[in-house]
Amino acid sequence: MKQSLSLRVSQHLALTPQLQQSIRLLQLSTLELSQEVEQMLDENPFLERNGEEAPREEFGLDSEDAPSARDVRDEDSAGMALANGSDTGTATTTESDLGIAELPVDTADSTPDWEGDGSIEFSPDDSEWGGDALPRKSNIDSDEHADATELARGHESLQDFLHRQALALRLDEVDRAALRFLIESLNDDGYLEDSLPALASGLAGDDNDQFDDLVHRFQVALGLLQSLEPVGVGARDLAECLSIQLRALGQDGRIEPEVLTVAQAICKQQMTLLARRDFKRLATLTRSNEDKVRTAMQVIAKLEPKPGRRFANVERNVVIPDVIVTRVGNGTQAKLRVQLNPDVMPRLRVHDIYAGALKGHKGDGSQALSQRLQEARWFIKNIQQRFDTILRVSNAIVERQKNFFMHGELAMRPLVLREIADELGLHESTISRVTTAKYMATPYGTVELKYFFGSALGTETGGNASSTAVRALIKQFVGSEDAGKPLSDSQLSEMLKEQGIECARRTVAKYREALRIAPANLRKAL
Repeated sequence: MKQSLSLRVSQHLALTPQLQQSIRLLQLSTLELSQEVEQMLDENPFLERNGEEAPREEFGLDSEDAPSARDVRDEDSAGMALANGSDTGTATTTESDLGIAELPVDTADSTPDWEGDGSIEFSPDDSEWGGDALPRKSNIDSDEHADATELARGHESLQDFLHRQALALRLDEVDRAALRFLIESLNDDGYLEDSLPALASGLAGDDNDQFDDLVHRFQVALGLLQSLEPVGVGARDLAECLSIQLRALGQDGRIEPEVLTVAQAICKQQMTLLARRDFKRLATLTRSNEDKVRTAMQVIAKLEPKPGRRFANVERNVVIPDVIVTRVGNGTQAKLRVQLNPDVMPRLRVHDIYAGALKGHKGDGSQALSQRLQEARWFIKNIQQRFDTILRVSNAIVERQKNFFMHGELAMRPLVLREIADELGLHESTISRVTTAKYMATPYGTVELKYFFGSALGTETGGNASSTAVRALIKQFVGSEDAGKPLSDSQLSEMLKEQGIECARRTVAKYREALRIAPANLRKAL
């Protein structure tokens, strides 16, 4: 084989660490970006927040000997009362009343004083924490002071609510302990998932006499537990939960005995028949007629299948928009203004003191520090590039979906990622990263950027309709239907054809399930 040398010209993309970081930051959500920023602030000494000094940082060692506002008020309390227009014992404390603006503060240098004691959250005015300051007022009644017990209680769990009721029962120590054990064994819905023998076996072990005694104690405690509020708590399954609530309604006389009997008989049957609303089958099994079954099911439908639902401490995830779109003007002169949400944009900068010190010192160990300084600069640049890309994509989306911002989701037009990518000169994968887990605040609510992209459905005129608009139309049809005769998927498909949209029954069923709309037989009113 003959060896030879040749030159070849080619292009390839090198994923440098800076480019890898830029791609990774682009696909992060707002929460993930915030966590990334906090981690970088902890690891990189050259990175700091820009303009986030606490307003009370100016009260450092330089002003520790300054006279506090309480001393001033003690010297001339009468004058202070006249200035406030109220008695000093009942006046609400404010910063202007405390004389903070009159304290000698050096505001010429805004650089934080790193030689301080770090107590930036404390004011030299100790009276702010003393007996002169009134407690915060509650939202319940602005004319009365907040009740300390209401502020301290906070969220009350289902177990706490039941334990508080159990205190009113006259029980010996053993029965009280058994009731407490069952209360702590409830799940979040208020059900007792484990059987009584299983609970007793876990405590008694191999002692049969103790096992039998515990089962008996738990039987008694279970009856007490099921008599507490909320009604239905302590049930072992859904059928028992509904039966307990029906029994309570019968004792209160809020339901006719005949209807109560049929409803209790329905609860003893398979729950699938109740879910499917199989009136004929239930009428046969309960030896009743369909009218009575319908009446009984109307009563059952008003019961609570999860008694502990209202006590669940559900942490709600608040979506913070990355982009805010507002309408400016009215009518034909209306325009759309697109801007980034300043609350989600981290304000970072390179630490000037550290960077200057590194520039003046060129030693053996400065290479590693120089890399950290360059890393801080690239991090700030990549974050800025991330938000610039989000803003560019958002502007392109708003430009193509103007009708949505003016008339709502029924006016949404078909849009795919490639259209935005070709317009901005970016790759489709980049557009996909930008629109994932990024949200936009619109006049019609906060939505994900991916919400504006949808496939096209053909129309009779030869045009296209957005799948998002079709889903909105289906939702509108179902919202205005007759509850006694709900629309089937076939009827919805025919109604869409009347609007000039070709949409098959299976496609309607898929969109209906995506909207979490039940089938026609389950939407039918009892």
